[in-house]
Formats: sequence, structure tokens, C-alpha cells
Amino acid sequence: MGHAPRLTICVCTHNRPDYLAVCLAGLQRQSVPAEALEILIVDSASEQEMTCQVQGLAATLSNASVLRVDEPGLCLARNHAAAFADAEYIAYLDDDAVPEDDWAESVLRAITEANRPALIGGRILPGWEKPLPRWWPERLRGVLSIIEAEGCGEYGSSDLPPGLEPCGANLIVHVPSLRALGGFWTKGRCGEMLLSDDEVQLASRMRRVGLSTRYDSRVVVHHRIQAGRMTPRWLLARLYWQGISAVLTRRLLGDPQSVWRELPRRLAVACLLAPCWLVPSSSSALIPLRWRAAYAAGFIRAACGWRVAGLL
Repeated sequence: MGHAPRLTICVCTHNRPDYLAVCLAGLQRQSVPAEALEILIVDSASEQEMTCQVQGLAATLSNASVLRVDEPGLCLARNHAAAFADAEYIAYLDDDAVPEDDWAESVLRAITEANRPALIGGRILPGWEKPLPRWWPERLRGVLSIIEAEGCGEYGSSDLPPGLEPCGANLIVHVPSLRALGGFWTKGRCGEMLLSDDEVQLASRMRRVGLSTRYDSRVVVHHRIQAGRMTPRWLLARLYWQGISAVLTRRLLGDPQSVWRELPRRLAVACLLAPCWLVPSSSSALIPLRWRAAYAAGFIRAACGWRVAGLL
């Protein structure tokens, strides 16, 4: 009988075998022995041809297996992997994230040194498919799943920059704690619906029951920033859905009052910036104003139920 793996690694993928191949190549280069790692590739409702390619990629790794989920949804796929994980901790990677060669070793070290926390978020450095456009607001690099902060500490503490939150492209979770809390919220990102904050919600729920959630910048992956995302249309859609996500997260965490307190400000922003909607969605003109208008529109829709999705 073999030993249980020390770490389960979950890579969720949907119709992207080319990205997955590079991610798995990175996992093959890990300094930790392969038998210490269990790799679960969750095929989230991929087309048949893509599924065959995923299975072919998994067959090249001695410690990898494929789990199929027919219903699309990133968090459904994550929860499915957690149900099958053999290790005490599961490390989530996006299929377009490439771990550094000592990534798994750093994960195991961080777990031990921090006295086995419930959640660890790692550093996510960009791997640009093309240069970031000059019009892209510097403060919005984070919407591309980039986390460049250095250091270690509890989320929400003075040890870390204000507002720093975990991201699923590089996330390690204690499996028993995840199961006890019912897993990730399953109404999150799916297809063109760019809902986010699933990891933020999970970390907040963990802290509310007294569990430790930490950031450790020694746990590093390189996230491939797709060229197709560096457009005004994608950025505005992403901020629109972020506004929706902000409202849903607060309500899920039992803080609806903060939504109503903020709503008047978002209504004022939407009214003041209404002329911005006359700018074509493909244009980068007035982006510093238009992304705020997009966020406000999403916030208002989620708060009041207005159907303003067609504006984007």
C-alpha cells in the first residue's frame, strides 16, 4: 500500500489544453518527489475533442488523474476536487498558471512554519502574452489576477498591504476545513459571467470561525495574462461584474447594510458618468471614468435588481 500524498494539487480546466500542458510541465519540474504530490485535473464540461487532449496530457504524468464535471462552473470543479483529495491540503492552480520549480516545496514549508493554517494565498506574477497597454490603470492590475506583494502574514493584519486578498490562481486550502464549511460558493464564475471573490468569501468565512488565513509570497506562480483580456471591452465587463460580486459577497457574509450605505454614492457616480456610455466599448478613451461607471452599474444592478447588463 502506498503512502498518502502530502499535497493534492487541483488544476481546473475548460477547453484550454494548450495552457494546461504548460501548467503540467511546471508541475513535472517540482523539487518535491512526484509520489508526494497528487494531481487532480478537473475537466469542467470541456468539448469532447478537448477532453481527449486533457486525458492524453494526464497520461504523461504518473501522479495525475482526470475528474470530469459535466456542469460548468469553476467553484463546482474546485469542490469536486476537494471531495476526492487524498491529502490534508489541496493547492489550487489555474490552468494558465505556471508554478516555480520550488512551488510545492514552498507550499509544504509554509504549512509547517505557520502551524497548519486553514488557507494560504501565494504570490502571482504576470507572464504577459503581450505588453500591458499604456491606457490600463495601474491600480487595476489586480483584476488580471496579479499579486506582487512580498512578505508573510495573516490576511487583514498590519503585516500585509491593505486590501490584499487571496486569489484562486495560487491558493492552498485545508481540506477538512473546506469540507466543514460546505466548500466554495458554487454560483460564481462560469463562462462569460465574470463573477469573482469566491476566494475572498471563503477566507472571510474561515476567519469568522476562528481559522487562520495567511499570505506567503514565497509560494510563487507565473500567471499567463491572455492577450484577449487586455482590451477596453474586457476591462469594463470585468469591473461591471466586480460591482455585482461586491454586493453578493457582502450579502453572503451577512452585511447587507453596507450595500445600502454605499448605494447612494454608486447612484451618484452612475448619474455623473452617464455620458461615458456614449463612448464605444472598444475605445480606450476616458477609461479612468468609464471603469468607475461600469463598477457602479454592476453594483446598482445587484443591489436593486436593475437589468443594466446590456449597457456593456
